[in-house]
Amino acid sequence: MAKHMTQDVRTAAQSRKKSPSAAAKPDGHSTTAASSVFHHYQSALQLLQQGKYEKALAALQKLCPDAPPEIQDRCRIYIATCQRQLEKSSLTFLTPEEHYDYAVSQLNTGYYEEAREQFNAILAGYPEADYALYGLAVLEAMTGRTQDCLEILARAIELNPRNRLQARVDTDFQAIADDPRFTELLYPEVP
Repeated sequence: MAKHMTQDVRTAAQSRKKSPSAAAKPDGHSTTAASSVFHHYQSALQLLQQGKYEKALAALQKLCPDAPPEIQDRCRIYIATCQRQLEKSSLTFLTPEEHYDYAVSQLNTGYYEEAREQFNAILAGYPEADYALYGLAVLEAMTGRTQDCLEILARAIELNPRNRLQARVDTDFQAIADDPRFTELLYPEVP
């Protein structure tokens, strides 16, 4: 029986060699169609890498429904990326506090790099915005950047001593709570 199966495999391989355009893959996509899908996918990714998010989004949305499952999954991820980038470029904030709320929402949903960009954008326009420094310190604590966290938090406390009290009860600093430098920063009155 194994001999017949091997022969069937050879016969199928030879027929695919003879007529590659008509050969069908087990998932129902022909070799030519798969090649075309892959080519369109690569073109869409190139648009994404060039920062042409609207064009990439349109190409990915057009490609996704007819693509093989493994490309559909990746298309969905890249579609979400394009949508986030387009939202980010169209954002306008009336106040730095409103901008801060958006940055915190990015932090809370796990978009750490976007949150970092937003906090830094606030600080570029308002270097004395202690609340943005505090938010950035939280981000640094959550991402394991202890030294940066401590430096930024120290500046936030210097600008507004109430940040010290807030940090004492803020569970977002839990990852560095045992660090002696953190304790010294929050409780300077303790010898």
